[in-house]
Amino acid sequence: MRRIIDNDMLTVLFRFVVGAIFIYASFYKIIEPATFAKGIWFYHLLPGNMINLLAVFLPWVELVCGVALIVGFQYKGAVTLVNLMMFMFMIALATAVYRGISIDCGCFKAAAATNSSALDSLLWDFGILAMTIQLCFSKSKKMMLDK
Repeated sequence: MRRIIDNDMLTVLFRFVVGAIFIYASFYKIIEPATFAKGIWFYHLLPGNMINLLAVFLPWVELVCGVALIVGFQYKGAVTLVNLMMFMFMIALATAVYRGISIDCGCFKAAAATNSSALDSLLWDFGILAMTIQLCFSKSKKMMLDK
């Protein structure tokens, strides 16, 4: 099992895939924070005064973590933050599914422009979480700025 977890090529592949997903997910949120704030509001999980703060702050954290994963700079911190964000996203989606709220996750584009459901997004997040957990435990240092 350790051979799979520490596999250099698998780790590099997962770093690039997860990093690219987080970078791509951050773009529309950075460009359209008001639309992203509206998407956050639809979950009905946060008080109103925190929604705008999260809508402005979170996309930049996603962008920085995505870049850090790809280049391997401050890698352990980036992996830890990505795992925490994944758990946070999955909890939000699971509560929406449980409460029967029919919304898009708000991950990549404006909610009105997509057809995916919270349950579909939650299933995708399990796949991404599997990759981020592997990244968390891998000892591979291949193609990293931090050695």
